[in-house]
Amino acid sequence: MSPVDLTGNPRKTTGVRPLGPVDIVALQAAVRAIPEAVWDAENVDKPNKLEALDATRHIVFRFIDSGRDWRASHDRPAWPDWRALLEPVMAAAVRDYGYARGVFPRVMLARMRPGGVIHPHVDANPAAKWPHKIHVPLSTNPAVVCFFGGEEHHFPVGEAVEVDNLGPHWVRNTGDTDRVHLIFEYYDADQPDPPWLAPFLMTGAAR
Repeated sequence: MSPVDLTGNPRKTTGVRPLGPVDIVALQAAVRAIPEAVWDAENVDKPNKLEALDATRHIVFRFIDSGRDWRASHDRPAWPDWRALLEPVMAAAVRDYGYARGVFPRVMLARMRPGGVIHPHVDANPAAKWPHKIHVPLSTNPAVVCFFGGEEHHFPVGEAVEVDNLGPHWVRNTGDTDRVHLIFEYYDADQPDPPWLAPFLMTGAAR
């Protein structure tokens, strides 16, 4: 099946969808306490080593088994220690979707230092086509600007937002403090799979 047939989930935003404020106080405190050595070690071991992310560092808690399919994912070593802090924040952010069986296939912290950039790109792998992509800013500054849905945005701390990851997007931090976001994906396990998925998986094509 041709890649042009791998259409995205029609429930996903094509720009930015505000999801409202969430309580991040406990999570913020825990993130501030992460030693630099832990950030460095987790970043070296991360599964999402993409050129577009440049020097942005990550701590990855959950991740997909394959870039071909969002339905299979796994916990990474840091998840058990962070789960009790992360799950209430994520549950609050996705409350309005109303999914009875929602799944979080990818969960991570992303830390961009002053002067950092995420280069223009799209999330092209098939596993990114279906889940909602959600950000919860934990720390930022007025000079952090991101581009989604054809417009520049500044996302305030504690305000969850779904973003369009299938269109071109980028981020830059020209301020003097770090930008740290909780980033995760979310999908409805009861939503029917897209018609292209089964034929695509049968091809064994590398994507």
